[in-house]
Amino acid sequence: MKRLLVAALMLGALPALSAEPTIENVKAQRTGDTWRFDVTIAHPDTGWDHYADAWRVLDMEGNELGIRVLAHPHVDEQPFTRSLSGVRIPEGTRQVRIQARDLPGGWNRGSVTVNLR
Repeated sequence: MKRLLVAALMLGALPALSAEPTIENVKAQRTGDTWRFDVTIAHPDTGWDHYADAWRVLDMEGNELGIRVLAHPHVDEQPFTRSLSGVRIPEGTRQVRIQARDLPGGWNRGSVTVNLR
């Protein structure tokens, strides 16, 4: 009976542990020769063992143009917005993708496409 209870408790925690960070909003703004990105993320952070720990800007071919490492869990601040300035976007680029990462899951399978104006 004890094993069954432990198994049930572990299974109950799986959805939270498997949840990927959700990119809720992205604001992209050109500032001279570079871009600033403000990205809002929601994720069921539980502490240092499970939290959204980064997001990055990719070109449409998957090349990394910039990364914003998140220094700590945001357990009590959901969703949260963090910025990255100084991102160099190749001339003529009209779209980029934003991809989020969490511990322990790694980079999301998907990303959000952002049109640059």
